[in-house]
Amino acid sequence: MNRYPLWKNLLVLTAVIGGALVALPNIYGDDPAVLISREDEREITELEADAVRRALSLAGIEYIGAQERENSVLIRFDSVDRQLSASDFLREELGPGYVLALTLMPRTPQWLASLGLKPMSLGLDLRGGVHFLFEVDTEAAVRKRLEGYAEDFSRRLRDEGIRRSAQALDGRVRVELRRAEDLAQAEALLTELEPELEFDSGTDGEAAWITASLSAARLRELRDNAITKNITILRNRVNELGVAEPLVQRQGSERIVVQLPGVQDPAQAARVLDSVATVEFRLVCYGENQFEAARIGRAPIGCELLEDEQGQPVLLRRSVIAAGGQIVDARQGFSEDGQPAVHVALDGRGADAMLEATQENLQRPMAVVFIEQKREQSEDGGEPVTREERKVISEATIRGVFSSRFQITGLNIVEARDLALLLRAGALEVPIFKVEERTVGPSLGQDNIDQGMRAIIAGLLLVVLFISIYYRVFGMIATLALGANMVLIVALLSLLQAALTLPGIAGIVLTVGMAVDANVLIFERIREELRNGNSPQASIRAGYDKALVTIADANITTLIAALVLFTFGTGPIKGFAVTLSLGILMSMFTAIVGTRAVVNLIYGRRRLGRLAV
Repeated sequence: MNRYPLWKNLLVLTAVIGGALVALPNIYGDDPAVLISREDEREITELEADAVRRALSLAGIEYIGAQERENSVLIRFDSVDRQLSASDFLREELGPGYVLALTLMPRTPQWLASLGLKPMSLGLDLRGGVHFLFEVDTEAAVRKRLEGYAEDFSRRLRDEGIRRSAQALDGRVRVELRRAEDLAQAEALLTELEPELEFDSGTDGEAAWITASLSAARLRELRDNAITKNITILRNRVNELGVAEPLVQRQGSERIVVQLPGVQDPAQAARVLDSVATVEFRLVCYGENQFEAARIGRAPIGCELLEDEQGQPVLLRRSVIAAGGQIVDARQGFSEDGQPAVHVALDGRGADAMLEATQENLQRPMAVVFIEQKREQSEDGGEPVTREERKVISEATIRGVFSSRFQITGLNIVEARDLALLLRAGALEVPIFKVEERTVGPSLGQDNIDQGMRAIIAGLLLVVLFISIYYRVFGMIATLALGANMVLIVALLSLLQAALTLPGIAGIVLTVGMAVDANVLIFERIREELRNGNSPQASIRAGYDKALVTIADANITTLIAALVLFTFGTGPIKGFAVTLSLGILMSMFTAIVGTRAVVNLIYGRRRLGRLAV
């Protein structure tokens, strides 16, 4: 007799019922929606939410429902046309201070959502949305760090009374000493200050020089850190859009890919992500005449001539106190005298530099410089050239000593709001340049889904038809296993929130065939045992036991290939590898354990004269 213990039957039943429950949210589809949040990230009040509902009703724009979630309001619509109309209307109605994001939200019932169940994520090729590819200027990170070393060296030697000049040139820092007798002391000081650098030195008559360069490992680390920080900052900016399932990841050595599934407003996404800018806090060259410098077109030594937003000249010190990458938080607010202000928090290194600067420069002005990198095509049609624009967006007097927390004043309310949003979203560590932008419409995504589903259904029906005719009752059992296999794959994708892409659907179709292969091996083994004269019960047992090794070998080798694809592949290849891996594991479970449980229930408790196989 072939019987499973009760716990094995319960295991199979629990897996199938549990899988069906987890996969259930996928049958409800999505609603076009508008997500409204505040730029200052404060919670939207019930009064504001009611005002939005009333405005839509008065405008005659029908909506399915509006619900408050975390710090935002989500409004659902029954069509994309109504969603777009509502978005345009609400942008004008609400005015500045609010962020509106167009997205698609699942129609999962509340009782399923309360269990923490979600539909599986759909990739950009299925759901629609926008795709950006950015190139990171990693050399800017190296230049920036070398300039920091030059400032540190100059400051350290100045403190020791050594006459010098230090500047970053050709990928290294060169320090010129006025007196050759200072060389030994200067080299010892700089080596102690930065022991990881590689130093070289020499004399030139009465003068001397020292060069410091970065090792290959340190250069690689700086470039990797720049990309990692930019990825984090881009993720922060994406959060401003309210996108539920964004993808922000590194591609290759110097590129970042950003995919925003469900976003139907690429212009808004581009505005947020294309702000490839940073900010710097610098001291104003106190006591110098900026108008005279502008007239002669030359700044005094140690100063740089810039312009503010009104086109007026401003002289700033070349040394940077803190940069955008050191900003932890920024909030719009008001100063003690009721004037608009931006409250800024710095990290540890930025706080130390700010403390030192404010202690030495009380009652002197400090400026915020907005720096934007733009890439333009060269006039001769060659490689694109990078152009940097710098302008002073704020200038205020240092009223007291501060370090990690301070406020920027001298702004109006709109300027304070915009500056806080830029700083909070994150100023990029180094410039990035958009090299590719693609928009995938939701209709195209739906077409892909429909075609993929038709492929799965057609393949499934053809397989079911064949095995049902050829293997009769056992073929029907294999059909049940295929259905359970599909349900469990969808359940795992939903549970893991792994994005399903078009290649992922191909992986599912492939696993359908592989699941049948396992059943064919088992059924043919049972037939062989019957031909050898074994009893039906003994043939069933031998068929499953002897085919197990062959099935395991075939599936494990395919699983290894899928893991290799996932490890070394990117984008669509990873999507194919994920569904293939999950499909292999589920097909082994359903083909070996699931079908045997059903066979045991049908044939295991009775004497058999023949088998319908």
